[in-house]
Amino acid sequence: MKLTVLGTGDTVGTPKIGCDCEVCKAALARGLERLRSTYLIEVEGHHILIDTSPDLRKQLLLAGSPKIDAVLWTHAHYDHIAGYNEFYRIQKYPPGYAAKGVMDDVAKYFHFVDFKKYPQTPYVPFELFGIRFTFVEVNHPGMYTCGVIIENNGKKIGITSDTNDILSDRTVAAFENCDIMFIDALMNPTIHIGKHMNYAEAIAFADRVKPKEFHLVHMSHNIPLDWKYVCHDGFSVEI
Repeated sequence: MKLTVLGTGDTVGTPKIGCDCEVCKAALARGLERLRSTYLIEVEGHHILIDTSPDLRKQLLLAGSPKIDAVLWTHAHYDHIAGYNEFYRIQKYPPGYAAKGVMDDVAKYFHFVDFKKYPQTPYVPFELFGIRFTFVEVNHPGMYTCGVIIENNGKKIGITSDTNDILSDRTVAAFENCDIMFIDALMNPTIHIGKHMNYAEAIAFADRVKPKEFHLVHMSHNIPLDWKYVCHDGFSVEI
């Protein structure tokens, strides 16, 4: 199983429109754009997306235009779901999987799309193409949100999605001892907004749950490109 991070940016991406900060200028100059949050999983000829960002058309073109067999959604904010309509006139809309509260929100947003919906219960694993997935509830004030645990061949990947670091014991336990984690880190350590972790909080959370390896994602232009643990679009892992 291969997982590729198609987007490591926040809701506006990097470079940010109209911004001439050093990070945005460097991202342009070095070709290190941060697209919005989407992950691609490839397993035995099947392709699964986690979230469908507004940049999905570009992301799938860069990934070789795979046919998508299923979509998982972590929550219904625009930057995580809006790209689902990119499947119009491209392929049949892939079936959607999400915690029930998330699925209800996504269905309202895409009320004009007829697609198969498979609501899931948080903390209860389900399988797609031999891969085990589990949604776990996180804390993204104002929007019901779940992270995702992915298990294959005795290995475990954790994706926090959008969250602060105030999480239930059950969720913390689910994230413990991952082989690889992708952790929300929206801002630099000087900025605290409550809905997301900042850089320092994300690193502290990693120390708390102790993954073997972790990478920071969902970053704004407040996070420099070369800071330690910063993930880049196109990064991939295999388990």
